Amino acid sequence: MHEKSIHYFSLFMMVVAFVSFVYIVAKASNEVLHHHVGTKNGTYVNTVKITPEITSKALELTSGCKDDYCKAQRILDFVTAIPYSVNNYSTNTPKVTIKNNRGDCDDKSNLLISLLHEVDIKSYFVLVPEHIFVISKIKDSHFDDTKGFWISGAKYMILESTAKGSLVGFPLEYRMDEIEAIIDPFENREINEENLTYKQ
Repeated sequence: MHEKSIHYFSLFMMVVAFVSFVYIVAKASNEVLHHHVGTKNGTYVNTVKITPEITSKALELTSGCKDDYCKAQRILDFVTAIPYSVNNYSTNTPKVTIKNNRGDCDDKSNLLISLLHEVDIKSYFVLVPEHIFVISKIKDSHFDDTKGFWISGAKYMILESTAKGSLVGFPLEYRMDEIEAIIDPFENREINEENLTYKQ
């Protein structure tokens, strides 16, 4: 009887160990799937995250806004007011960036795009050498004469998270051939746009 108990206990522990292993592998795979994007110049890791705090902050910032232009500018004002600080080792989550009240282009762009997502403003990351910025689809007559990125027939305006007090529609400061990748962080895929243009 004692030997049977030991045998069943051993089987139980093996099952627990196997289930734990499968869970850890699945969790790691999910993390890679949702936060790592392979680009022509390596792998980009994003930390976009939607939490109750981010949702609440986005709604608070855009309270009273009647259009996407107002929403985007208020969110951009909040993010650009966060002091710039180089973070060499990892990209912080939006919640941590707010808590620490500092961040570099990765941290601040991840916060910016997470907040924009919560008010239904379609946005992408743009990767250029040693920098990242955000482009957002904002239809507004303010931008009729402002250059933007054209993707699949839609105009996307630049939002620069590291320039304090910058406006939606920030000018492109890079050559088109310096763009390494345009990434949809929530679908976690690189946008392959052969006819990408930057024009009015």
